[in-house]
Amino acid sequence: MITLKIPGRGEIHLKHLVTDVNGTLAQDGELIDGVRERINQLRGRLEIHMLTADTHGKQKHIDAALGLKAIRVSPGGEAEQKAEFVRSLGAEEVVALGQGANDALMLKEAAIGICVLSGEGTAAEALLSSDLIAPDVLTALDLLLHPIRIVASLRR
Repeated sequence: MITLKIPGRGEIHLKHLVTDVNGTLAQDGELIDGVRERINQLRGRLEIHMLTADTHGKQKHIDAALGLKAIRVSPGGEAEQKAEFVRSLGAEEVVALGQGANDALMLKEAAIGICVLSGEGTAAEALLSSDLIAPDVLTALDLLLHPIRIVASLRR
């Protein structure tokens, strides 16, 4: 668990990381260098969940590389499926990462939504629905490894 005491916002206890895959953890279906190491470092602190539409058809390779099993979202209504997954975990205990339009609701529902600027592009809707914006996924994951950075950015 990661506990954040954010002045003006209160105490947040994060138990789950819910992350999009394509455009967030991977580019063109290939895991971004450095993601595996950071995910491994976060395993003891957060339960990690990947949500994907498997746009590039390479999710089984990403699952194997990370030692995780992604949850597939069905075509159509992807944004609501992702948001519902966050709610099912208890949104107040979730930090979410994403960059696509279908991630916007998930980012908004989560206690902390982090939008990742991506080499595959970043949807304006995702940007406007998040609490924080990270220049890349490694920086986003580093925020979770060094959570005082989140406190510094979100204090009011």
